[in-house]
Amino acid sequence: MIELDILHIRILFALAMLGTATIIDIKSREISDLIWIVFGVISGILLFLEPNIVEAAFGVGFALIVAPLVLILWRFGLFGGADALGLIVLSALAPMATLSDSAVSPFSIVVNSALLSVSPMVVNFIRNSILILRQEDIFHDFDETNSKKIFAMFLGYRSKNPKYSFSLETKVGKKKRLNIALHNSDTAEYCTTPDTWVTPGLPFMIFILGGFIIQLLFGDVILNLIGIT
Repeated sequence: MIELDILHIRILFALAMLGTATIIDIKSREISDLIWIVFGVISGILLFLEPNIVEAAFGVGFALIVAPLVLILWRFGLFGGADALGLIVLSALAPMATLSDSAVSPFSIVVNSALLSVSPMVVNFIRNSILILRQEDIFHDFDETNSKKIFAMFLGYRSKNPKYSFSLETKVGKKKRLNIALHNSDTAEYCTTPDTWVTPGLPFMIFILGGFIIQLLFGDVILNLIGIT
């Protein structure tokens, strides 16, 4: 029979929170604050189940130094308010939790998540490159430089029926131009125009869940790369 200690219980609750939030985010792109309230309360209860409450409280407090960073990133529109709240509650629920022997820090989940979020860009570029090799004119009617077109190939793709995506194009006279400005995930409107270049509005919660799993299994990716264990 498997015996669960407080660390494993924290990890299970963290996975339950992130898994639930991710599913809801994928389906509706909107997460109720009730999730963060419930699991925030659970993190408080778990604190009183710790063998050494004082030491555990200091651990949570240290992990929560990530809060100002994620709030700043949210204010700059790099991800949504729900993502910021999720990261803050996660820091209290499972502070710097890992099942590996590798080093972690309060910023490990943010770092791992950010690195993971680059993967869709690679997929976009491969997808667009295949279309070009098939001699499809994916930049039809665009008046743009080659460098900007290459950049757009990483950011998005031409979608016939966009859903949960942000437009990457604008009209200047009769010609189309690429609009690669940063989209605020909380305020930008989703594109509904057919046959348009878009960047997918993937829920960042997916990458937070993935970043947490990576932290559990391998620790902090950057710290591992530079040899800190």
